Amino acid sequence: MKHSVRQEQGVSIVELRGDVDLESSPDARKLLLDCVQRKMPVVVDLSGVSYIDSSGIASLVESFQLARTKGSEFSLAAVSESAMRVLKLARLDTVFKIHPTLKDGLSHGG
Repeated sequence: MKHSVRQEQGVSIVELRGDVDLESSPDARKLLLDCVQRKMPVVVDLSGVSYIDSSGIASLVESFQLARTKGSEFSLAAVSESAMRVLKLARLDTVFKIHPTLKDGLSHGG
């Protein structure tokens, strides 16, 4: 998994690429939780994710829950087809706020 973090329009953008699996999900978890701790809206760009397993999904869920307790926005954007299949299978596509594009996520402030 590769990643990048940047701030734009008052929003933390976390871009994840490649496989988010058991090996890489601890890094993804730490990265996401660190961003949520900053109390800025977070948009996770999943357009480059080729594979995500349950540990990667758990990292997203934990970060989403922490953001809710802190009163921050946490959303997903440009979710790849393979990641969306997993989210739908777990019925999390109705839990997360999912933007069709990163631009759309930024325009809604996370």
